[in-house]
Amino acid sequence: MRYALIIVFIGIILILGYGLYINPIDNQKGEFCIGISVAGLFFLWMPLFIYHRWRNKDIKDYMLTKENIQKMKVETEEKKL
Repeated sequence: MRYALIIVFIGIILILGYGLYINPIDNQKGEFCIGISVAGLFFLWMPLFIYHRWRNKDIKDYMLTKENIQKMKVETEEKKL
């Protein structure tokens, strides 16, 4: 998954660079490449990246429950001592 993310990101950056390079010569093609790269970044790469980072995490560790609030209070009290 990590290598797929890297390959997709490099591809998006290359398309963006090509769009910026070709934009003064062929405005319509340049704008299309820039638009495709931005859409690919937000609709393809970002969801894959978020899934990759949160795949093995427990969501309850990041929620504010009574137990987690109590743990935070105990940790802050220990740091004060």
